[in-house]
Amino acid sequence: MSRLSSQTLAQLPADVIRPAYDRAAVKCGVVHIGIGAFHRAHQAVIFDNALNAGDLRWGIVAASLRSPGVRDQMQPQDGLYTMLVRDGAAQRARVIGAVQRIIVAPEEPQALLAALASPDTHIVTLTITEKGYKLDPATGALIEADPQLAADMVSLDAPQTAPGYLVAALARRRAAGLSPFTAISCDNLPHNGARLRGAVLELARRHDAALADWIAQHGAFPETMVDRIVPATTAEDIAALATRLGVEDQAMVKTEPFLQWVIEDRFCGPRPNFGAGVQLTAAVAPWEEAKLRLLNGAHSGIAYLGGLAGIDHVHEVLALPEARHFVEALWDEAERTLSPPPELDVAAYRRDLMARFDNPTLRHRTRQIAMDGSQKLPQRLLAPIAARLKAGDGIDALALAVAAWIRWQAGRDDSGAPHHVDDPLAETMAAALADKQDTADRVAAILAFDAVVPPALARDDRLRTSLNPWLAILETNGALAALAAFRGVME
Repeated sequence: MSRLSSQTLAQLPADVIRPAYDRAAVKCGVVHIGIGAFHRAHQAVIFDNALNAGDLRWGIVAASLRSPGVRDQMQPQDGLYTMLVRDGAAQRARVIGAVQRIIVAPEEPQALLAALASPDTHIVTLTITEKGYKLDPATGALIEADPQLAADMVSLDAPQTAPGYLVAALARRRAAGLSPFTAISCDNLPHNGARLRGAVLELARRHDAALADWIAQHGAFPETMVDRIVPATTAEDIAALATRLGVEDQAMVKTEPFLQWVIEDRFCGPRPNFGAGVQLTAAVAPWEEAKLRLLNGAHSGIAYLGGLAGIDHVHEVLALPEARHFVEALWDEAERTLSPPPELDVAAYRRDLMARFDNPTLRHRTRQIAMDGSQKLPQRLLAPIAARLKAGDGIDALALAVAAWIRWQAGRDDSGAPHHVDDPLAETMAAALADKQDTADRVAAILAFDAVVPPALARDDRLRTSLNPWLAILETNGALAALAAFRGVME
C-alpha cells in the first residue's frame, strides 16, 4: 500500500479534512523540540489552524533529541500525518501539514542550531518530558552530574541537551543582531516557564555572563498548561486507518475532542492568532495546578493501581465502582489544595475529566501513564499531600496512590507477571529496595530519595503513617483489595 504523502493527499476520502493552504508557501516560524505524539495532537494542530486561517508564518521545524523513529515515520510522508479524533462511536480524520521538516539532533546538531537561529523563527516549543530539562524535580536546579549536561557546560559547539541547544542558538541570534525567540515549555513541570528560564540562564552564565544578561532582559519564557489525552498509537490503529484512507500513515496520532492550551501572555516577538482551544492569561499557575493535581494526579493513581491489577486501559479501571470511588476521593482531597481561577468551574471540570477518562475508544494504556513516575509524582501527588498536611487535613486517597507507585517499583504486578519500570531512577530505586525486609523499611527507602520527595515532607511522620498500611495491603492482597479496603474505610 502507498504511503500518505503530498502526492497521495488528493486520493483520500472526501470526509478527511486536509490542509487548506499551500504548504510550499509556508515559512517556519516555530521550532519544536520533542516531536512525539503529544505535540502532533496538540501544539502542531494549533499552528496548523493558524496556517489554515491564512497566516503562513507558522510552519514547524520539528526535532528529536534522541531517536530517529518519528523522522523515519514522517519523512517519507512529506511531514504529513493524520490526527484521528475519537469520541465514542464517532471518528474524525484530519491531515495536519504544519510540520515542514524533521531533524534528528544527534545526527544534525548544526541543522537544529541553524533552525533555532533563523530570522524566521519566533517561537520554540518543547515537549521533552520532565527528565529532558535536566532539572532536579525538587529544587529546579540543573543536574550537573548528568553526563550530557556536563558536556554542554564545557562546550556548546554540538549541544546534547535542550537547554544547551537553546543557549547556543540564543548566542548565535545575539551575535547576528536578532532578537531572542519566545521559548515555551509544554511539559508538566511546575512553573515550567520559570524553570526553563532558570535552566537557560544558569547554563548561559557558565559560558558568557553578558549572554545570560541579554537573555534575561530580552527573552521570554511564558508559563503554560497543556491538556489533551493522547494514547500511544498501536499497529492495529495504523492498519485500521489504512483501511479507511486507502494509504498507510505510519505517523498517525489518535486523541480526544478536548484540547486546551493556557499560555501566559508574555512573548518577545510575533505570535499567531491562536484561536479556539488557546487561552492567553496573566497567570497560568492556578490552571496548571488544577490540571496537575486533578487530571494528572488521578491518572497516576489509576495507572499504578490498574497496572498492578493487570488492567490495561484507563476506562477499564474506571469500570470498577471501587476505582471510581477512589478517583472521586482523590479529587476531593486535591481540590482543597487549589486556588482555581474564576473562569474554572472545578465541579464541571471534574465531571468532564471523568467523561474523558471513560472514553473507551481512546484505549489509554495504564503502562504508558506509569512511565517516569519519579519525575511526575512531586507535582501530581506529593505537592497536594504537603499542602494538606500543612492544613492538618487527611491524605488517605493521595497516600494510596503514592503507595501504589512504590509497589510498582518491584517490577511485578499482583499476579506475579513482570513489568518494565520505565523511569530514570528505576535501577537506583530497585537497589535501594532490594535488601529491605518489611514494608516500613521500603517506605523509608523511597522517602529518602530527596530528588523526588522534599526532605521536609519525607520527615513528616504523618506521611509514613499513611503510606505504611496501604503498601502493606498492596503487597499482601493486591491493588483490587486495596481499592475495596479504601472504599470500606471511606464509607
